[in-house]
Amino acid sequence: MIKSNRKGGERGRLFGFLGVLTLLVLWELMSRYSGSILLFPGPLPVFMKFAALVTTERFFRSLGNSFFRVILGILISVPLGILAGIASGLDKRAAAFLRPLFAVISATPVMAVILIAFLWLGSEQTPVFTAFLMVFPVMAANTMTGIGAVDPRLVELLRAYRLSRVETLMRLYIPALVPFILGGLRSSLSLCWKVVVAAEVLVQPVRSLGTGMQQAKAQLETPELFAWTAATVLAAALSQSLLSLFLSALKKRGLTR
Repeated sequence: MIKSNRKGGERGRLFGFLGVLTLLVLWELMSRYSGSILLFPGPLPVFMKFAALVTTERFFRSLGNSFFRVILGILISVPLGILAGIASGLDKRAAAFLRPLFAVISATPVMAVILIAFLWLGSEQTPVFTAFLMVFPVMAANTMTGIGAVDPRLVELLRAYRLSRVETLMRLYIPALVPFILGGLRSSLSLCWKVVVAAEVLVQPVRSLGTGMQQAKAQLETPELFAWTAATVLAAALSQSLLSLFLSALKKRGLTR
């Protein structure tokens, strides 16, 4: 069994490496087909620009500011989304009250949200507000789905034992919601990175990944634009990996399933 798991892990790493290699080859072929570094630079010029970029103070300040906005967006939207989802899932009146809000958020284009928020909040707070507005309904929807998945017979059983609503929530609903909340958190983190950087590109706060992209594009520095994009992808992947490690540690301690 152990040998089988090891072989499976080795094969997974091998195919992962082959996948990355294939992407790099396709990237190089597309760059050569374009025939211009201005239109589509290859991996080598982008890597060289990236290597030069990561040695600058500007890069690390930009990365830190964008990372802070992502974390702040998550810290605000996830708890509020969970609370709204619990209220909507357990009370039809709360669901009816919040339904128009969810409908408006879902139908509003992200760019419109960014532009309107920029008028009120300025360039520094707009990415965080936009991230909140996009992540909040995702977490609420996941929480509502989790509540809907609870076996009604268990609810009736707890009612028969005359447990209060708070006790029912803590003993039944919260443990059942954990997988749905964690799944929503994973989705929300990647969404948050996309929304925050998109807002930064548009409103250009001081020192951010999105601002670096916009400035590189304005100066026709396409390799640098690709380098800033690669930095964003790597930062998002790193944050996802850190979240996975944290959740794995909780699972080993028996705190999650």
